[in-house]
Amino acid sequence: MKVQSSKFKVQSFSFILLFTAYCLLFTVCGCGYTIHGKKSLPFDSIQISKIENLTLEPKLQDRLHNALTEEFLKQGIAVHPEAGYKLSGTIHLFELHVLSERSDIAAEYEVIIKGDFRLVGPSGNIKEFKNIGSPFIVSFQSSDLLEDVLALKELASEKAIRDMAMEIVSILIYPVIK
Repeated sequence: MKVQSSKFKVQSFSFILLFTAYCLLFTVCGCGYTIHGKKSLPFDSIQISKIENLTLEPKLQDRLHNALTEEFLKQGIAVHPEAGYKLSGTIHLFELHVLSERSDIAAEYEVIIKGDFRLVGPSGNIKEFKNIGSPFIVSFQSSDLLEDVLALKELASEKAIRDMAMEIVSILIYPVIK
């Protein structure tokens, strides 16, 4: 009798666990979220063509190229020079804004980076994306020496570039439902 009772408890627990997982999955998927597999991606490889930097901030194009490569690889998309899809772009804005001051000394700064990008498909169709940047406010605090401010600016710029790369990749691979 005890064997059947413990077997019934295990089956009941398994049923409740599966039912809960199903309900959670149904709830999440019913709210606009979907699970995307590698097969649902619009392409499996991409070429990152020229990234042009029209700002006075040096090396932004190289840093964005590296961040885009890393982000595509994270999403399961290979980066090849012979790929059918080609991404190119221009970074046209790099700004450092003062967000707050203490005793007439800048204490908090915001880094803003924006660019225009285009994706050319194998059939020649072109999709353009204007004024893409980090979807988040990227800021840092410092009222120290100038070299400390510059070091923190570099770290914040790197974060803004990585956020920009994530935004570009997500625009390319996740369809927007209208």
